[in-house]
Amino acid sequence: MSSTTAAISFQNVGKTYGSARGAVRALDDVSFDIEPGEFFGLLGPNGAGKTTLISILAGLASASSGSVLVHGHDVVSDYAAARRSLGIVPQELVFDPFFSVREALRLQGGYFGVHDNDAWIDELLANLGLTDKADANMRQLSGGMKRRVLVAQALVHRPPVIVLDEPTAGVDVELRQTLWQFVARLNKEGHTVLLTTHYLEEAEALCGRLAMLKQGRVVALDRTSALLAGTASTMLRFKMDAPLPLSLAAQSRVTGRIVQITAHDAHEVETILGVLRNAGCQPEDLEIGRADLEDVFLEIMQGASA
Repeated sequence: MSSTTAAISFQNVGKTYGSARGAVRALDDVSFDIEPGEFFGLLGPNGAGKTTLISILAGLASASSGSVLVHGHDVVSDYAAARRSLGIVPQELVFDPFFSVREALRLQGGYFGVHDNDAWIDELLANLGLTDKADANMRQLSGGMKRRVLVAQALVHRPPVIVLDEPTAGVDVELRQTLWQFVARLNKEGHTVLLTTHYLEEAEALCGRLAMLKQGRVVALDRTSALLAGTASTMLRFKMDAPLPLSLAAQSRVTGRIVQITAHDAHEVETILGVLRNAGCQPEDLEIGRADLEDVFLEIMQGASA
């Protein structure tokens, strides 16, 4: 796709911190496009470069090399047009303590030259469960309610591109469901959505395409369905109190008593079960199911070169 038609285009983006002797390469030649109307996920472990990339997109940090375009507008040379196209929900709870919720939304709209939009503000408040907090001071709100206001502020100028940077970190289940219902509706209406999240079940359910970063590099970029199909398709799950045989321990994910082991075909499943039998292990509640995105993510991260 031509970068001039992409909703977001990252072109050979690099970011280096520090001096030449102690330089840290946070992003290393990152390139991919996000198409208009996509629900796109950006995944990676802590320190992979996700927040740095979002900060460059938002104009909060400068790339050391490369460029970023939003609907063809360069985020540096054409910053105002690029920023008008973006609605960004940051990780941090940043708010002005001197205004009510409605006043904060009106003020945010004013930054983009949007006035007399109370009907849209009312719709945002209703869809985000904030109607009864419209006249409350921002200082009076809980952390979850403040998070809802941040989402409303990002959407108040009706941007075509919505960027959600860990929007549900530390929030309750009700907010997560409310937020995703509303964002999914906006996506169906044509808005492009870029999501970063550590909740991989959210990414699997919502994102049509994914990029995975590791140490500042793109190590996977494909449709979610293709990533799921292209790695281990079978997962053994069971409970066990005894230690695993050493031959299985390295390839297993253990959480308390729950053991998960990936397998690529029926023969590998039988081999794993045979190793357990020969070691005298007695797995409980054995299940054989499809690998999920968390399994795929771990396999890609472990296989990607540093």
